[in-house]
Amino acid sequence: MLDAAKRLLMPSRRSDVPPFIVMDVMAAAAQLEAQGRHVVHMEVGQPAAPAPATAIAAAQAALSRGCIGYTEALGIPTLRARIARHYGEAYSLDLDPARVVVTTGSSGGFILAFLALFGPGDRVALANPGYPPYRHILSALGCEPVLIETSAATRWALSAEALLEAHRAKPLAGLLVASPANPTGTMMDAAALARLIAVAEAEGIKVISDEIYHGLDYAFAAETAAKLSTRAVVINSFSKYFCMTGWRVGWMVMPDGLVRTVERLQQNLAISVPTLSQVAAEAAFEGGAEMDAVKHGYEENRRILVEGLPKAGLDQFLPVDGAFYLYANIARFSDDSLDFAKRLLNETGVAATPGIDFDPVDGRHFLRFCYAGSAADMHEAVKRIGGWLKG
Repeated sequence: MLDAAKRLLMPSRRSDVPPFIVMDVMAAAAQLEAQGRHVVHMEVGQPAAPAPATAIAAAQAALSRGCIGYTEALGIPTLRARIARHYGEAYSLDLDPARVVVTTGSSGGFILAFLALFGPGDRVALANPGYPPYRHILSALGCEPVLIETSAATRWALSAEALLEAHRAKPLAGLLVASPANPTGTMMDAAALARLIAVAEAEGIKVISDEIYHGLDYAFAAETAAKLSTRAVVINSFSKYFCMTGWRVGWMVMPDGLVRTVERLQQNLAISVPTLSQVAAEAAFEGGAEMDAVKHGYEENRRILVEGLPKAGLDQFLPVDGAFYLYANIARFSDDSLDFAKRLLNETGVAATPGIDFDPVDGRHFLRFCYAGSAADMHEAVKRIGGWLKG
């Protein structure tokens, strides 16, 4: 009887995925704050700024009208049209709104894309280091994430040569690429991205481009995969550039032949994306000046860290091209980034994410710092880290 009861509570094998460690760091930081400590939050990739005023006003107006019902599974038509228009404004691309699918953040987009493109056992290439839920969601769906190492030789981006080598060793069904990338903030230029996509598709490898940090580019302009291929799947979100993380709204650009597939999945998995978030998202596009001001704040934060962290003792980090992350090498101080991050938090009040969250191979030597907060916090973080490392 007891054994039978235990079996009822036994989780499925597909649920056995590692935790997203950054969320554990966030929880530990909250415990310190509850004790009265001041924590400089550099762990979660979340803008400190609010959503655009235009988005908030639109949501308030929608609430005042009363009933908030379901929308079409693919999203509110006017929002889909506004997203398509954005591609003309940002990339000079004439995009058919029929190819746009509204999702519950980029996370919902990944689930829909993986289900639409891959079956159990399919192998999907990912750059290492990379965003951990890529591999965790793939694993939960029965796919095999294939980590391909990056290096300084390719500016820490996944190269066409490395992809081909992995594909020749054992065939790949898919490739997920991100530029700007998380956790590194590094980017691929348009030529490198175009070559990677062309090589992948010539081999029959389906391409997904995570473009959630587009708009937050400093070294050079980011290019969309939608302009380079009509067969690639593009995933984006209102979370980062538009500062709407908690609204949980994003979008996909799908190949024509896969829109109905994703629509059927969305109908069954979610019915539709929260209506209030969609209304706010459409209005967010009119808050561009406000968001550009936020971006300029990130650029200043980036400067503070790039100039200040070497003086504090962290003088090795990957190219800080875009997004709002700096990926720093801590090997001279520790070979255990999880322990290092815990001590950094407890002893200095600076919350950062251990590299093992993003890289199971060499992440023990790295920390990710998010610089989406205030300039004052960046100065304070540099001061605290410097005093700790030199103390």
